[in-house]
Amino acid sequence: MLKRALWDGLEVPAIGFGGWAIGGPFFAGTVPLGWGAVDDRESTAAIHAALDAGIRFFDTASNYGGGHSEEVLGAALEGRDDVVIATKFGHVVDPDTKQAQDDDVSPDFIDRIVERSLRNLRREQIDLLQLHVGYLPVTEAEGVFDHLGRLRASGKIAAFGWSTDTPASAAAFAGRDGFVAIQHNMNVLDPADAMIAVIEKAGLISIDRGPLAMGLLTGKFTPSMRLAANDVRSADLEWLAYFKNGSVAPEFAARLEAIRDLLTSGGRTLTQGALAWLWARSPATLPIPGIRTVRQAEENAGALAFGPLPEDAMAEIDRLLGRGARAA
Repeated sequence: MLKRALWDGLEVPAIGFGGWAIGGPFFAGTVPLGWGAVDDRESTAAIHAALDAGIRFFDTASNYGGGHSEEVLGAALEGRDDVVIATKFGHVVDPDTKQAQDDDVSPDFIDRIVERSLRNLRREQIDLLQLHVGYLPVTEAEGVFDHLGRLRASGKIAAFGWSTDTPASAAAFAGRDGFVAIQHNMNVLDPADAMIAVIEKAGLISIDRGPLAMGLLTGKFTPSMRLAANDVRSADLEWLAYFKNGSVAPEFAARLEAIRDLLTSGGRTLTQGALAWLWARSPATLPIPGIRTVRQAEENAGALAFGPLPEDAMAEIDRLLGRGARAA
């Protein structure tokens, strides 16, 4: 089974469980930030199916559903000392109203949110705590990571990282003791070359969010399909690329069709091929596809049996998408 070594030497299967969707609805005013309605029983069954399939890395955030994602994961994983749970902070959502509030990365807030996450997750220590505010200037992030270092020394957290898509921000803290991972967008349609270069040079872990392009790479969406109004993919948000107004963006649908046969080579499903691309792209990658059903958990974990895409398929994908050849 394909594995990844973590910061403490522990090895886990090279795929994780993304917990955004299981947090349920939350909003910025009327703008949806969640993935629609959820059934906690189904979410719990999906978590247990992921465990049964070998997944041991689970990612969430304190703002997903105002902490509901953490609560569901905490209840489902209580007593499991063979799993690694990563969470994030900085984006604030009121647990009762499910409304987004101003971002907060002050030391007092960090202390409070860490205690709340520990309660939600039913754990005595957070394995990996990540700054969720990707746009924060490096000068402001300096104090945040100083404080995370103190929390690490106190035993509240084991390690920390940053959820950011800015390579220069990642590079600024890559050598800091306890800074072990960058969570960033990456998939076959968005190869994140500059970020991967930083991560590989520094020996960090690439925690890949959006490995399935918010569901586009599953192939289940047709051009005529529209998502529910309470699904974040229906929102008019600047950073949403793969979906526009609740439907697949035509330019990305066309790119997917160009490489579909290569991703499904060797008996893989389209989803499994998209994950296989990430593993072939870099030995640092640890994709965290969103999972909220048993079927998704089983299909995603099933990609491990196939392993990375072969080199010739990787090269042909680059050619079809108009990208230059990469050094081996």
